Amino acid sequence: MCAVKIVTDSTSDVPREVREKLGIEMVPLKVLFGEESYQDAVTLEAEQFYKMLSASPALPTTSQPSPVEFMEAFERMLAEDPEAQIISFHLSSQFSGTYQSAVLGKSLLERDADITVIDTKSASSGFGVLVVRAAEMAREGRSKEEILAEVDRIAASLELYFLVDTLEYLQRGGRIGRAAALFGSILNIKPILTIDDEGFVAPVDKVRGQKKAMLRIMELLERDFGAGAELNVVMAWTSDEAPAMEMLSLIKARFNVKEVNYTTIGAVIGTHVGPGTAAVFAYKV
Repeated sequence: MCAVKIVTDSTSDVPREVREKLGIEMVPLKVLFGEESYQDAVTLEAEQFYKMLSASPALPTTSQPSPVEFMEAFERMLAEDPEAQIISFHLSSQFSGTYQSAVLGKSLLERDADITVIDTKSASSGFGVLVVRAAEMAREGRSKEEILAEVDRIAASLELYFLVDTLEYLQRGGRIGRAAALFGSILNIKPILTIDDEGFVAPVDKVRGQKKAMLRIMELLERDFGAGAELNVVMAWTSDEAPAMEMLSLIKARFNVKEVNYTTIGAVIGTHVGPGTAAVFAYKV
C-alpha cells in the first residue's frame, strides 16, 4: 500500500506543533503591510499579526502562493517517497486563487504523480479538521480511499459559526457597506456568520450584544445536531481567547462534547474578521 501524504495551506489554521507531529506539509499565503511582505504562520505568527493589525491605519492585503511554490512542495514529498499518494486541502476558491494555484502546481510536475487537490469550500478549522483527521489516518496506514471517505463524512456533518466583535474589518475589506458598519457599531449589533455550501461567507443572524449572540449560536447548533448530541468541536479565536472559552462553556452545558481542540485564527482570515472574533466548528462524532 502506498503511503498517503497531506498538504494544506496556511489558512487551515492547523497549529505548527500539530503539523510537525503529523507530518503535514503547509504552503503559506502571504500578508502585506505596505511594502513589507510576510509568510502567514511562518514569518508572521497570529499574536504579532493582531498587534500590527490594530496599529495599522490601512488594512493589510493578502496573496495566494504561486503554482511554483506548490510544485516545489509536491516535489519535496515525492523526493522522500516517489510512490506517495498526496491529498492537498485548500481554502475555498471563492475567497482566494490558492486552490487553483495548487492545481496548476500539480500540472507543472515533470513526473506522473497521484495527487488529489481539494477545494474544501471552507476556511480556517472548517477544513483544518479535515486536514488533521486525514493526517492521523495516513499515519495509521489507512488507504487514500478510506481517508477521502472519512473526510467527506466529517465535511457533510460540520457546522461553523463566527461571531465577530466589530463590523469594522468586514467593512474595510469590502464585505459590507460603511453605513451598515456604523449602524452595527451604534446598536452593538453582533453579526453571526457562517460559510455556505458554495464556499461563500454568509450571514446567519444579527443579535444585539455578545451574550445574546452566543446563546443564539447555541440554538443554531441545537437545530443542526439536536440537543445533547455527541460532538467534536474546535474553538478558534483571533486576538482574545476569552469569548471562545465562554462559548465553549455554553456548548458543554448543552451537548455531549467528546473532544475539544483549540486554534488561533491566522493572519489571512483575521484580516477580514478582525480582532475579537470567536468561532466554533462542530461535527458529529
